[in-house]
Amino acid sequence: MQYLARGLSYCPGNKQSAGKRLSGKATQGNTYLRALLGEAAWAAARTKGSYLSAFYQRLARRRGKKKALVALEHKLLIIIYHVLRTKKPYQDLGADYFDHLEKNRLERHHIRRLEQLGYTVTLTPKEAA
Repeated sequence: MQYLARGLSYCPGNKQSAGKRLSGKATQGNTYLRALLGEAAWAAARTKGSYLSAFYQRLARRRGKKKALVALEHKLLIIIYHVLRTKKPYQDLGADYFDHLEKNRLERHHIRRLEQLGYTVTLTPKEAA
């Protein structure tokens, strides 16, 4: 997998000399495959209710749209590799995967944010129907 990502230039460079870090820029790689993955990443980012869309939106808020797109291209490359290697179909984790991943952290974040806005917050769990 590492060689595939490196061949398409989705791995950052790691040039060092005498203990100094030099250029970390990735090389160009195969431009045709890179363009193809870019198109697939844009399509995946714009789908509604998918794991890949949620991954893109989550990263785009923090890093910016272009860096999030390159990260999504790399994630697509990893997914394609594993689908071809294991010969099993891709199982989407869903758009709410990241919300369930760290539920307590997300609750604390939103409570803290509402309190900063001047609200008093008390949580009561929703009763299961």
